[in-house]
Amino acid sequence: MADEPYSVLGVSKGASFDEVRKAYRKLAKQYHPDRNPGDARAEERFKKISAAFSFLEDDGRRARYDRGEIDAEGNPRFAGFGGSGAGFGGGGRGPFGGGDPFGPGGPFGPGGPFEGMGGVGGTGAGSAGRGARPNPAAQPEFQELFGDLFGTMMGGAAGRSGASGFRQAARGSDVRTAIDIDFLDAVNGAKVEVRASGRTLSLSVPAGVETGQTLKMAGQGGAGQAGLPPGDLLVTVSVRPHPVFRRDGDTVRADLPVSLKQVLDGAKVPVATPSGTVMLAIPKGANSGTRLRVRGKGVQRAGAPGDFFVTLAITLPEAGLDDLRARLEGWAGFDWEPGQ
Repeated sequence: MADEPYSVLGVSKGASFDEVRKAYRKLAKQYHPDRNPGDARAEERFKKISAAFSFLEDDGRRARYDRGEIDAEGNPRFAGFGGSGAGFGGGGRGPFGGGDPFGPGGPFGPGGPFEGMGGVGGTGAGSAGRGARPNPAAQPEFQELFGDLFGTMMGGAAGRSGASGFRQAARGSDVRTAIDIDFLDAVNGAKVEVRASGRTLSLSVPAGVETGQTLKMAGQGGAGQAGLPPGDLLVTVSVRPHPVFRRDGDTVRADLPVSLKQVLDGAKVPVATPSGTVMLAIPKGANSGTRLRVRGKGVQRAGAPGDFFVTLAITLPEAGLDDLRARLEGWAGFDWEPGQ
């Protein structure tokens, strides 16, 4: 049984999605394997955190869970047909709201829609008589009806074990795995290969994916039972750092070394961005620390790409500094300091 997702993330059941996401991001950063190398407990906690958020980020599934229709693994909860207290075997009440469903007035009792389909001790249609209970386990029509309603098989078909009753069938189990992707693939979006359960699959990584986020490949998990759908493949992503670029949400940043001449005279220089090289104008008289923006060259989120910022860093040559000093000593601003 999966852990209760709200408890795993440390939020209340009525928490907003923003609260859920905020809690997830905080915990994912705290327990991420890159921050806790070799810590098996932190790795296990990270997996549970990712699983809980993956479960709750689906609005439809979260609503069904909050209403009690499914459990924390996404499997249905069968509460019966009779409202409060009406379940299978609860307090002597039948699944149809009270009393004996095979007794007089019950849906499967005398005069019910299944009368004449064979009864207890009967050998053929109509042998049960009006006063006998039909045996639903012996009826294919009844098995088919309940198989459609509950995803189960009743009696007969399950009777290979000699027992009658319900045997629950379930959708396939979800399969979880984790991958590392390049920084540029996370920024621009990409197709990457995922290995899971002995198969190699192609995963579409959307632009803007972040470390700790879980991507779902619907129907690529474990096989379902009795014709029910398979589970999903849940892929937790870890983004490798880049030697030059840094990310802040949908904004990407980098430092840009420039020469003294370029900032004194102004210049146009080629600048590498995450999505290609652009020509950038360096303003005349710019200082180290000046930030310049290139619109739309950050995270390539569809319809609303982020921006790319460079921070200028004036770099002096490794050789010829004595000559440079001698040439500048006669300059009135040579001894100027910030704040003067």
